[in-house]
Amino acid sequence: MLVAVVSDERGGGVWQPLDPAGRPAGPAEPVADLAAAMAAREAAERPRWVWATGVPLYPALLRAGVRLDRCHDVELTEALLLGHAGRWGEPRSLAAAWARLTGAPVPPDPAPRPAEPPGHGQGALFDPPSGPPGPDIEALTRVYADQLDRIAATAHPGRFRLLVAAESAGALIAAEMGAAGLPWRADVHDMILADLLGEASPVGGPPRRLAELAARIADAFGVRQLHADSPAELLKAFARAGVELPNTRAWVLRGVEHPAVPLVLEYKELYRIWTAHGWAWRDAWVSGGRFHPEYVPGGVVSGRWATRGGGALQIPKVIRRAVVADPGWAFVVADAGQLEPRVLAAVSGDERLAAAGGAGDLYAALARDAFAGDRARAKVALLGAMYGQTGGAAVPALAVLKRNYPTAFGYVEAAARTGEAGGLVRSWLGRTCPPGSVDLGDGAEVDPEAAADPQGPRARAARSRGRFTRNFVIQATAAEWAATLLATLRTALAGTGAELVFFQHDEVIVHCPAGQAEAVAAAVSASGARATGLLFGDTPVRFPLDLSIVDCYADAA
Repeated sequence: MLVAVVSDERGGGVWQPLDPAGRPAGPAEPVADLAAAMAAREAAERPRWVWATGVPLYPALLRAGVRLDRCHDVELTEALLLGHAGRWGEPRSLAAAWARLTGAPVPPDPAPRPAEPPGHGQGALFDPPSGPPGPDIEALTRVYADQLDRIAATAHPGRFRLLVAAESAGALIAAEMGAAGLPWRADVHDMILADLLGEASPVGGPPRRLAELAARIADAFGVRQLHADSPAELLKAFARAGVELPNTRAWVLRGVEHPAVPLVLEYKELYRIWTAHGWAWRDAWVSGGRFHPEYVPGGVVSGRWATRGGGALQIPKVIRRAVVADPGWAFVVADAGQLEPRVLAAVSGDERLAAAGGAGDLYAALARDAFAGDRARAKVALLGAMYGQTGGAAVPALAVLKRNYPTAFGYVEAAARTGEAGGLVRSWLGRTCPPGSVDLGDGAEVDPEAAADPQGPRARAARSRGRFTRNFVIQATAAEWAATLLATLRTALAGTGAELVFFQHDEVIVHCPAGQAEAVAAAVSASGARATGLLFGDTPVRFPLDLSIVDCYADAA
């Protein structure tokens, strides 16, 4: 059952049943109370809802107590289809898709909403419109039918349908996790900040520990005052001390012998915690014992998720001590180990690498098979092939990899060569990288003759793009596996009381009653196996998950 739905600013809307081809299967009907009507129809029929975008509709439905099982998000799907056609970055809204379909001028997409924790400051069921009325139910149904036709015309329509389903499910999950929130102990967070940073400044400046470190850094350079958070001032201070540095990144500083270096490194770490997860962050993002991030599924070009503020994808390990399960509850934390190397083994068609991917430790299996038992060398080779680290100590290891696993090596090499020439590469399910011109800062495109210059800026830019496309085909597929895992796990947990509360690239956290933790862990493992089968079929490659059942996120292995 398919039902197209559009909402209005008064809490009502219009819906229309559709047949499997996206054509109307009945009349469009106005609905006075959309949330109540969708709740009743969801309970009776569990349809796949077709809507322009889940934002802000689904968060509003969640606030009204309505949870949906399935959807097709036209806006997310349009972005995937435009990318597949080499038109990555064009307006993807329903209004833009409708205009392209009818030959009308294409309007730009609306500006993103400012970051605001879900559920904060929302009084009405639906946000009032910020501009002219959007496309109606006819536009939605016709664009949806057109999308189905375009999906069917892709090289691998079955894979692309899975990509669209996972992306749309991700939009539901993102809204649900934002609404549920990650359990967060503000009192523990305050104690962590006090231990690390000292007392907060009464006038809003750096806390005591940072102020003390800044004074010690200035003293190490022999000056009265120095803004330790300013890279420009630090570079000048090092230059005056006879140390010329290209930047103040931690890995650069660690190679420098100067008494200020350990102080600067400590300052940088604490400053990052203060600005990203300090007291101001807690006041803005933590309420009612929950951290409410706003996730953006597919917010990165590779398909990985992003956030609109809140720093959910970069919670430092020390701050994770504040993530504590509710009394009588537990966290099931699942982390997919060696995900991208296993993806390469699954998609490349290299039977020898796939056989190694069937082991619990792929690098160890690789080492036994081709690297005389040297696990570190096997790891350097495989990561070097995927990330384009082709110089230095990696050269002899890569030669072994190329000789023993030529199909896998050729897979990423072909993606790199395509990228260097300005071409498009795709993930396993069909997500497409940005279009095939290398950004040189002047809008110029790389042509093969210019790229052949081993010294010119175009050649350097082409090689950089080649490194990007080399990894894109792997990282984007890894993101698809993780998104499929998440979607299948959501289905498995429905009605159990357990809730998905966190997702980061290849890590998932479920908050559940302690008595359900073992069953939830089993469901996570089964969902990983299900995701592997959906993407890669009958493959010998395993995608094991490291599972922990803990009361505090920081205790997860």
